[in-house]
Amino acid sequence: MTDTELLQADTVVIGAGIVGLAVARQLAIEGSEVLVLEANGHFGEGLSSRNSEVIHAGIYYPENSAKARLCVRGRHLLYDYCFQRHIAHRKTGKWIVARGPAQQEKLSDIGQQAERNGVALRSVGRESLQAALPGVVADEALYSPETGIVDSHGVMLALLGDLEDYGGQLACYAPVESATTRGGQHCLRVGGQAPCDLIARRVVNAAGLDAVPLAFGWEGFPRTAVPQQWLARGVYFSYSGRHPFSSLVYPVPEPGGLGVHLTLDLAGQARFGPDVQWIERADFSVDPGRALAFADSISCWWPGLDATRLQPAYAGIRPKLAGPDGGFADFRIAGEAEHGIPGLVHLFGIESPGLTACLAIAEEVAAKFSD
Repeated sequence: MTDTELLQADTVVIGAGIVGLAVARQLAIEGSEVLVLEANGHFGEGLSSRNSEVIHAGIYYPENSAKARLCVRGRHLLYDYCFQRHIAHRKTGKWIVARGPAQQEKLSDIGQQAERNGVALRSVGRESLQAALPGVVADEALYSPETGIVDSHGVMLALLGDLEDYGGQLACYAPVESATTRGGQHCLRVGGQAPCDLIARRVVNAAGLDAVPLAFGWEGFPRTAVPQQWLARGVYFSYSGRHPFSSLVYPVPEPGGLGVHLTLDLAGQARFGPDVQWIERADFSVDPGRALAFADSISCWWPGLDATRLQPAYAGIRPKLAGPDGGFADFRIAGEAEHGIPGLVHLFGIESPGLTACLAIAEEVAAKFSD
């Protein structure tokens, strides 16, 4: 420690994205005094502001994986929470469309996986699909009635309100620059506008893209317990003007993501994305030239696309625990049972469906502390 101000806290959550706020809320409800540290000037300015705002059903993930389990549980919790707190959301439903024998075979596999996960889908043939989605060219589709969209900012605002109602606090412009665990205490070096050394009894690392780098430099935490992280950037293009869609439309998935798909915001504007670009360091830029590749991909199932109406929107980055050839990688919610250090939980690889699963992840983190 240096001669900077020394403070103490009961429970600290690092990161005020939607998962960090959900975790902080849950711990506060259960009686902890919670302080959330956020490097930026406002909550939700990182990955939580750069996603498709889709409430996922839990279709694709291997059965019994954390992603499958927490997505299904989280979906129920999130719909209930939005209803109770009057947060804007809508069950739009989602079509997964396939064209040609190879994609139809993949579609069959998706249907079987959804069934194993306890997610009900409806199979639709070409004629019924043409009636439901005029203009879409596909041979077969699966329909997910439980998929929807949500105002993610509204969710975070409500989570923060609950946290504060239960005595918790959010400190912005408070980046955690380093951390040390010694003698059963966690010492955080906090920079920003009011630098200090903060000693906490319990800490949750929910720092998103920075979770792995923070853990790797955490003095007293075994480096062998820190996974390797890859970054997958996905860009989105908005679609100006009118379109014929009222439900989400997805092609069959591609390696690293779910393919360039159509989502809607709550005002009904369409946007397409994300694609997948493996990158070495965080970069949220959007190359307008990628519209050409988007148009080629989308027109395979929607020939009526007017490519001139595609406009660059934004980019998100997925912190993935497997690279381009690594296959499926699960959420990693690492508590004492996983790494041997009491009072510390690291959240690694929290990408999609992190928004959908946020309330269920919060339950899981709270359970780690009570084990």
